[in-house]
Amino acid sequence: MSSTRMLNPVIANWPKPSSGNGGCWPADRTVGARIHRIRSSSASVITHNSRAMASVGSSSVNGKVLSLDNINPNLKRMEYAVRGPLLIRALEIEKELAKGVKKPFNEVIKANIGDAHAMGQKPITFLRQVLALTVTPEFLDDSRFPEDAKSRARALLGGCKGGSVGSYSESAGIEVIRKHVAEYIQERDGIPCNYQNIILCGGASDGIKSILKLFIETVNGKPSGVMVPIPQYPLYSAALAEFGLTQIGYYLNEENKWSLDTSELERAIAEAKKTCTPRCLVVINPGNPTGQVLTRKNIEDVIKFAHKHNLYIMADEVYQDNVYDKDSAFHSFKKVLIEMGEPYSQLELASFMSTSKGYMGECGLRGGYAEILNMDPGVTAILLKSISAMLCPTILGQVTMDVVVNPPKPHEPSYQKFQQEKSEVLKSLAERSRMVVDTLNSIEGFKVNPAMGAMYVFPQFTLPEKAIKAAKAEGKEPDVFYAFKLLEATGICVIAGSGFGQKPGTYHFRTTILPQKDKIKTMLASLKEFHEKFLKEYS
Repeated sequence: MSSTRMLNPVIANWPKPSSGNGGCWPADRTVGARIHRIRSSSASVITHNSRAMASVGSSSVNGKVLSLDNINPNLKRMEYAVRGPLLIRALEIEKELAKGVKKPFNEVIKANIGDAHAMGQKPITFLRQVLALTVTPEFLDDSRFPEDAKSRARALLGGCKGGSVGSYSESAGIEVIRKHVAEYIQERDGIPCNYQNIILCGGASDGIKSILKLFIETVNGKPSGVMVPIPQYPLYSAALAEFGLTQIGYYLNEENKWSLDTSELERAIAEAKKTCTPRCLVVINPGNPTGQVLTRKNIEDVIKFAHKHNLYIMADEVYQDNVYDKDSAFHSFKKVLIEMGEPYSQLELASFMSTSKGYMGECGLRGGYAEILNMDPGVTAILLKSISAMLCPTILGQVTMDVVVNPPKPHEPSYQKFQQEKSEVLKSLAERSRMVVDTLNSIEGFKVNPAMGAMYVFPQFTLPEKAIKAAKAEGKEPDVFYAFKLLEATGICVIAGSGFGQKPGTYHFRTTILPQKDKIKTMLASLKEFHEKFLKEYS
């Protein structure tokens, strides 16, 4: 079966760029025309895959064209715990507090998501200076801005059509930024990087979903399967549900600092082959929500497993700057794969980075990149064709990524301040990580692995049988029940472990380490007091 045949046929059937137009889309191929082609292709996909669909009448329900009976069933199945019912209730409580409703707390602490600036982290000065200069070029003559920020801004504006960040870029991103990303990767790994393998995206999430879309196809009479770690970042389970792909969960070893055991990978893939065709392996390193950092030997074992089973590797490496354990280090999958040599160096790999994490925490600007390695050229062309339908990633997100990969150099005026701000953020995150782990481990019934990296802690805790029965009576998972009780009593919003996946019979929640020190101390004291009262109530 050809590689193009195994792709999502909606994408594969789109027309190719015209060679007579410099490889660009002809001017008359408007978004409307693309939509028409997508609709036509979608109809053929349904026939091609012989997917039985419930017959839906043409008449509307209650006067509405769309109803729960006739919308995409994949979207109804999709869940995203990080922004699910717990956060919705937290936002309601915030509004109640604003209206003067009396609560046993004064504010909601949203520890549910890795949103650094929302938790009080200050932006990196140089990054915001470059952003300001690209948005308002008149400031390029302002003496308050350092010359290295101005030189970055001029180069970036030179790469923008019309010299403006308000213009579209190429679908894969501004070329000068893609080249800077390639230089950054080359310096990081000591291995050559071709900028044409770099795709800029709206945060790592968009890049991840663009790759996953390529697997929407039945192979050998079975749906495609994607292996994801359990616990996992809910983006993956949500995207797989949305795209109709089969999730193959493999458990991380909580008893060994959330390590990734190949024996568990073998168990998971053997079981999955009964119902799907495994084609892709997702690895999150450093881990989310678990905070583990894989050793080089562990990565080598994973690569050998992927080669043995002919799997595409997706390496989620957005926390590569967030390593706090003195005995751990970040190793990129690309570096290890290349240094292992043939045949492993020929494996297909996509790795992802984001401006939302690290020391930057620029979540709202939505900057990210994907590096695509060893992909079939025909498939690469189709991937680029697919992302062209979204026109381009946000330009300000691209600018932010450029500063991350092209920071001030030692001889430049902004270097010392940049390095000081970066090191202070990472040092503070490491301190808060230890504080959260130590405090939670001091609470009765809690067991927490050290957070070696990333921005989260994923503690396991025991629940009294009475609490488990009370949860079932309310139709909730026990850890969800606990998290709602915690929110209502303290204003602390964490996400239950069942939203990430966990071994049956165990209970966890994920909390960020992002609240600033004073707030995180208050949060931990409130959590400890709540848990003690909870145990008394349900024992």
